[in-house]
Amino acid sequence: MSQQTLNHTEKRAALALASVFGIRMLGLFLIMPVLAIYAREYPDYSAALMGFTLGAYGLTQALLQIPMGMLSDRIGRRPVIVLGLLVFIMGSVVAAMADTLVGIAIGRAIQGLGAVAAAILALAADISRDQQRTKVMAVIGMCIGLAFATAMVAGPLLGGALGLSGLFWFTAGTGVMGIVILLLSVPKAQTQSARRDALPVASELKSLLKHTQLWQLNIGVFVLHAVLTAWFITLPTQLESAGFATSTHAWFYLPAIVLSIAVMVPMIIRSSRTDNQVFWFRIALIMLCSGVFIGDVFGPSGLSLAVALLIFFAGFNYLEASLPSLLTRVAPAGSKGSASGIYATCQFLGAFVGGSVGGWVLQYYQSLGLGIFSLALLGLWLFSTLWMANPRPVTNVTINLQAVNGSQRNGLNQALAEVTGVEEVRYAPDDEISYLKVDKKQYDEKTVQGLLQQYQTTN
Repeated sequence: MSQQTLNHTEKRAALALASVFGIRMLGLFLIMPVLAIYAREYPDYSAALMGFTLGAYGLTQALLQIPMGMLSDRIGRRPVIVLGLLVFIMGSVVAAMADTLVGIAIGRAIQGLGAVAAAILALAADISRDQQRTKVMAVIGMCIGLAFATAMVAGPLLGGALGLSGLFWFTAGTGVMGIVILLLSVPKAQTQSARRDALPVASELKSLLKHTQLWQLNIGVFVLHAVLTAWFITLPTQLESAGFATSTHAWFYLPAIVLSIAVMVPMIIRSSRTDNQVFWFRIALIMLCSGVFIGDVFGPSGLSLAVALLIFFAGFNYLEASLPSLLTRVAPAGSKGSASGIYATCQFLGAFVGGSVGGWVLQYYQSLGLGIFSLALLGLWLFSTLWMANPRPVTNVTINLQAVNGSQRNGLNQALAEVTGVEEVRYAPDDEISYLKVDKKQYDEKTVQGLLQQYQTTN
């Protein structure tokens, strides 16, 4: 089997794990486009409580994102994923049976306790070869994006047919489906991945929290998901006010998402040479779109909402896709797992703050206040990126040193650090792996392989 293509096991693992991840995210996203409308039917409704309910899963996800990843390294990936999905199912059932908005909020918080993202990515890394790991992760990432797009369309359609309670029962069913796929379709493998590329390491977290460039990205994903969640506190009701019945909202979201992806792709291709300029432009576009919240003052119109939603999703999709790529290039060699754990924590905290604070703002200051809240967050993000360095086109390479005598590893690492294109070398004794950050344009792979063969020969 060629090293340049996925083998059968990797293809099977990528599709199965992408399905498990996507199914779970679909369940979390489904109520986003409909909760603002159906929540008004509950006796304890308030805008503040509705916003908290929408973002409640983000708080528990953020709290357990890193611990659950570390736990999977101790007791295994599959037990952690199954446990997380069972908790997710339990939260869905609690929300489905609730007759108050508080009960739904509790169910959403329980759903978030099943934080399995790190364990799924680590299992994907265990099963895939180093050369193919990026492709496997890309398949999983695309499935998450597809889950979000599907939820925007399916949420209003299923909500109209099943109601909010029915949506949560449907979500519980998807959780069961995820467990079945995991147990029957995901190949079994021994833990053999470069753990620091997939999992957070406790000893690294403190130093990464002081990394300025990483914090610029963490602030970015926090703001991006806070604004996204804040939008869906009021957007469904604004569509309703503009004359669109809830069941038709799906056909409002679908073209906006499809067209935004068509706009996003050329921007991602172009961004390889003008990262910061395109980055700032997209943030500015989302800031412009936040003016839609002022629609209640002038009277919302379907055309203005459609245009704003199209531009918003074009900016959101671009930034959502580019931020993890930037994180990979900025994170120190061998610290991708830890950097990603902090990043994901900030992402889910953003969803929680966007929902809870946004709901409170909507209750007391209406749509105008929510628009100002969103603009303030985006302005903070834009300001924080003004001094962001434009990352060079670097990539990460892992070198397995198990075949190299322990006394010779320091010498090998010193030699690797002097190879053309190698910018950083970090050795992880517990993994018996050296992590290299290299300049893709200058990296001399043949020299690296020659050094590795030389030190293995002298072992």
